[in-house]
Amino acid sequence: MRTVTLPSGARVPALGQGTWHMGDDPSRRAEELDALRTGIDAGMTLIDTAEMYGGGASEELVGEAVAGRRDEVFLVSKVLPSHADRRGTLQACRASLRRLGTDRIDLYLLHWRGGVPLAETVEAFEDLVREGSIRHWGVSNLDADDLADLPAGAVPATDQILYNLTRRGPEYDLLPRCRELSVPVMAYSPVEQGRLLGHEALRAVADAHGATPAQVALAWVLRHEDVIAIPKAASRAHVEENRAAADLTLTDEDLAALDAAFPPPTRKQPLEIL
Repeated sequence: MRTVTLPSGARVPALGQGTWHMGDDPSRRAEELDALRTGIDAGMTLIDTAEMYGGGASEELVGEAVAGRRDEVFLVSKVLPSHADRRGTLQACRASLRRLGTDRIDLYLLHWRGGVPLAETVEAFEDLVREGSIRHWGVSNLDADDLADLPAGAVPATDQILYNLTRRGPEYDLLPRCRELSVPVMAYSPVEQGRLLGHEALRAVADAHGATPAQVALAWVLRHEDVIAIPKAASRAHVEENRAAADLTLTDEDLAALDAAFPPPTRKQPLEIL
């Protein structure tokens, strides 16, 4: 599995596992646990979750999936902006640690920007790093101008954003700004929750490679050396399909065809959020 380097020098898999909407349905728990463990076995050891997902149910699912294998995985979770003052961030993190059944979160993110000053949230993150509750901190859904509002010298480990073939706005200014800071981007919903998979151009590229449209969409996101993709997969077969995308290399002709079908931005676009 190819890796991406965080500003600290830590390396993480370029292809991880998302868990949005996982853990909500008890009847699917066994299948979802199997999916997460299959992903770990396949090298997709970065697992992303959040206190918001299922009101903590996703974190509990992840905690069960990694039990006995904690040192193999890189856990990512997020604090809600409504909890992101100094005291609330500390309390939220400790609640997440309990649900995850661990003593540390590898990367803790601000889920999106709210009314709490970014400097206050960063202070709380730094408190958590000092006490060992988190190893790294980062942000999610912050645009280029939001990054400029972070305290001087404060560099997030990542900016987790909505980025895929149909959401290319970040290419205009956010991705370049993150590269200036040596901050990798973490792309959520890299296949647009399946909505783009019926597109004719995507299917044509997939057919040329003997691949699926989802694999092409993932390979397109992963073409960047500094972008991490975190697709959700709730079944073993879906995990295996995603994993194969990491080994798919798109040609210049493929990329040109996808650019024609999904044009890159020519001007600033507000960062989109799902």
